[in-house]
Amino acid sequence: MAGPRPEKVAVVEDVREHLNSSSAAILTEYRGLKVGDLATLRRQLRTAGADYKIFKNTLVRRATAESDRAALDPFLSGPTAIVFVRDDVGAVAKVLRDFGRVHPQLIVKGGLLGTRVLDANGAGALADLPSHDVLLAQLAGAVAAPMRQFAGLLQALPRSLAYGLSALIDKLGGVADEAAPAEAGEATDEAAPAEAGEATDEAAPAEAGEATDEAAPTEAAEASDEAAPTEAAEASDEAAPAEG
Repeated sequence: MAGPRPEKVAVVEDVREHLNSSSAAILTEYRGLKVGDLATLRRQLRTAGADYKIFKNTLVRRATAESDRAALDPFLSGPTAIVFVRDDVGAVAKVLRDFGRVHPQLIVKGGLLGTRVLDANGAGALADLPSHDVLLAQLAGAVAAPMRQFAGLLQALPRSLAYGLSALIDKLGGVADEAAPAEAGEATDEAAPAEAGEATDEAAPAEAGEATDEAAPTEAAEASDEAAPTEAAEASDEAAPAEG
């Protein structure tokens, strides 16, 4: 029995290579589309980063046999063309959606995203995914947000530390200010008795001296006054007999 023809073997290998090198594969039915419409669709898909290939369903089954891609077999009925996605699956799905709105003959059957099998609704929902650039921007924003928060914490840390040190200094300064009057009061209280004692000690001799100085002339005067009449009387008594 003759083996498979080389042409068919080459087609099977081509299908396998495309599946292995693609991030996703979307199966479509193109029945009723004109050749010019198919050429336009191929061009738009190529611009979006995908290849649009038409294969016989039997050869595709041979390519996916004994692999996890065999789950595509239920979609292999009727005229089938496969979109092999190289880049942004969302952008490719949008091309299919927009083209299908103008050409309803184009029908998305299902697909394969990585190793995950998608039905018609799942494959069509890929058109709602953000573009590759938008996803990168969102990822960058998600990564940058914690970094910005961390940077803000680092910036706030010196300010908080400065506020804490300032508050601590104010607190310590307040203790010093409260202690100063107390120390002054203690010094005043301790000095007051000593100063009073010193004033008393210094005043006592002066007052005694002043009292002595004031009393001495008075006593001398009194002594003179008392002595004068006595001496006059004695002189008078002695002189009287001599005259007689």
